[in-house]
Amino acid sequence: MRDENDAPEDDAKTALASVFSEFGGESLRDVWLFDQSAFEALYIREDVAEKLETVEVARFVDNERYGFVTRDTYDQLYYASYQYTARGFDDFEQFRTFFGENGYRLGVFASFDQRDGGYEFAALNERVEETAARYEFASVTPSE
Repeated sequence: MRDENDAPEDDAKTALASVFSEFGGESLRDVWLFDQSAFEALYIREDVAEKLETVEVARFVDNERYGFVTRDTYDQLYYASYQYTARGFDDFEQFRTFFGENGYRLGVFASFDQRDGGYEFAALNERVEETAARYEFASVTPSE
C-alpha cells in the first residue's frame, strides 16, 4: 500500500521493480536502474547480494552504459529500432533496455536464473516501456 509520504520517484522505481518481479517471480536475481552518471539497485536477491560482495558493481554498471552509445549506433545502422539486449551467462540470463525522452535516458537491467525454454524478453520489454511511459523520467533518476 502506498504511504502518502512516498515520493513520486519511489512510486516509479517500485513500479519498475514490480514489472521484473511479476515477470521473473522467484527467478529474479537483481534489478538495476542507471543513467549516464549514477545507478541504483532496485532489487537484489539475498544469495546474489552475497556474490556481488566480490564484484566491483560500479565497473559492471559502467560497462552497461556503453549501451547508450550502441543503441544509437543500432538505430542508425538498421532499418528497425533497437529494443533490448539479452545475454546468457553460465548460471543466469540478463535483460537490458533503455527508455526516456527529450534527451534524457535511463537504462535498466535485470538478471534471472536460467530455466528451460528461456524467457520471453520481448514481453518484458513491452511491460517496461508501458510502465516507464506512466512516469516523468526526471522522477526516476537513480540515486548513487
